[in-house]
Amino acid sequence: MIFSADSKCVGEVRAAVNFGERRAPFQPDILLLHYTGMDSDDGALKWLCSAESGVSCHYYVRTNGSVLQLVPEVKRAHHAGVGSWEGHDDINSRSIGIEIVNAGHPGGLPDFPPAQMQAVAELSRDIILRHKIEPHHVLAHSDIAPGRKEDPGEKFDWGWLADQGVGLHVVPSSLRPGPFLQRGDTGQSVEAWQSLLVLYGYGLEISGEFDEKTHVVTEAFQRHFRQEKVDGVADYSTIDTLHRLLGAKLGELV
Repeated sequence: MIFSADSKCVGEVRAAVNFGERRAPFQPDILLLHYTGMDSDDGALKWLCSAESGVSCHYYVRTNGSVLQLVPEVKRAHHAGVGSWEGHDDINSRSIGIEIVNAGHPGGLPDFPPAQMQAVAELSRDIILRHKIEPHHVLAHSDIAPGRKEDPGEKFDWGWLADQGVGLHVVPSSLRPGPFLQRGDTGQSVEAWQSLLVLYGYGLEISGEFDEKTHVVTEAFQRHFRQEKVDGVADYSTIDTLHRLLGAKLGELV
């Protein structure tokens, strides 16, 4: 497939083969960020462009900050997989995916270089402006697929990115001793915590039981918004951070 770049940030177009049509009535309203999770930059790019992989993405950002486009934005790239957000499960049809070259958890969570982060910020701002994507719809792969995916990981600097105008973020509440909720707990407090997660957009059943699904969704929230300690325990810091994040989201929507 031959196509022209959608973004002014793109330095090279290299067409992937795994894509399709966006399913009606969805148009892009989510920007989804990933890491490649592979040791080799060239190996990751080759995989994303191969028919064998079954996957692809719209954009690919190298460690030096250069940007490639693999799938036109109008098309449905195969980057999100099984997941959900705000009650919808076809995330590929409503998202634009950016793969950021980084070995991720398998490679010991290396830092994202400044040039790469700057490129991600500039590309993201361009996409957000053209598609009018709301700040609370700039998401991690781990947000839409808790337990299955961890990228772009707890070392990705969401706070800095929000300062560049990309995404919704609040300064996380500090860790402190106090009551907490964890696996095995039941009752109204658990139900209230699950309700807050669902209100932000996470896919979770409100059951009043702090089960394994609640644990991994809590981890996903921490991995994005309270990165200091990712343990799946709803402590004061985690709960307060989500309360304030919801306040910021509601303020943004008013």
